[in-house]
Amino acid sequence: MILNFALAAFMVGLTVTIHFGGLLSLLWVLRHRGHRLRPHESAFGQGAVILFVVLGLIGIHTVEIWLYASAYLLLGVVPDFETALYFSTTSFTTIGYGDVVLDERWRLLGAIEGANGLLLFGWSTAFLMSVTVQMRTLEHDWLERHRH
Repeated sequence: MILNFALAAFMVGLTVTIHFGGLLSLLWVLRHRGHRLRPHESAFGQGAVILFVVLGLIGIHTVEIWLYASAYLLLGVVPDFETALYFSTTSFTTIGYGDVVLDERWRLLGAIEGANGLLLFGWSTAFLMSVTVQMRTLEHDWLERHRH
């Protein structure tokens, strides 16, 4: 159980670090390159920014899910990578169909992956909402300046 918990703590730390780095990268691109899309002037620009952020978030989550899947495969608790990826995806997204289950020795890792995924999806949602609110504020300011 100690090894199980230690590996789970390591995976949580790793995925949180990756998530933080991914969000910082998205934010850097938005701050340094996002103005080219002119999100404050057009619905197309706003849509492009949102699409970029959503695809970036999906990419970040995909990396995190694949890391858990790789851990399951390396531990030998699943027969192949497809099963590992399926189990990891259903655990990380908290769907948890239950058609693939881990051995008793490793089920804590799967449960912690679910809690980890839930928190990281919440963080992603907050980030996406923050970007959306910021764009709406820019649009409002632009409209106010050009109304007179």
